Amino acid sequence: MAKPRLATCSLAGCFGCHMSLLDMDERLLELIDLVDLDKSPLDDKKCFDQPVDIGLVEGGCSNEHNVHVLKQFRKNCRILVSVGACAINGGVPSMRNLVGLRECLEEAYLNGPTVEDGGTMPNDEDLPLLLDRVYPSHEIVKIDYFLPGCPPSANAIWETIKALASGREPALSYRLRKYD
Repeated sequence: MAKPRLATCSLAGCFGCHMSLLDMDERLLELIDLVDLDKSPLDDKKCFDQPVDIGLVEGGCSNEHNVHVLKQFRKNCRILVSVGACAINGGVPSMRNLVGLRECLEEAYLNGPTVEDGGTMPNDEDLPLLLDRVYPSHEIVKIDYFLPGCPPSANAIWETIKALASGREPALSYRLRKYD
């Protein structure tokens, strides 16, 4: 029987959830035996060549590119897990939701304390358009499971992948869901 295929992606966030995945240390060798890693920043594979069984998405959606990537990711993942605070509720990037987009951009590029000589608003066609706010993943696509934390521990990620790869529902202990 073929191993389940696992894909990961990172949107608007800090990449901390992927770093936590790498913190599995020696269990990474077990992970290789458990799943086939597909599209992921970890293997630098850019495109799906077939659907995968499990997808892990970290980060929220702050621009049109993030939305496009997330929708394509959802189409190619049988099970999609929203990993970490940024994917679940927007996390630190969503702090900009407290002010309007225009006000946020003006503060960053024109009026902020570190701006010299009046600043310049970015205006390049290659830059993705910012959304009016940062959206958590579940407001854009259907999410099957949520793995909280900032970032979730390597143990929580490992237990989630292990359960899903063996066809079970993830059931994390309180210890793996509790944060001090």
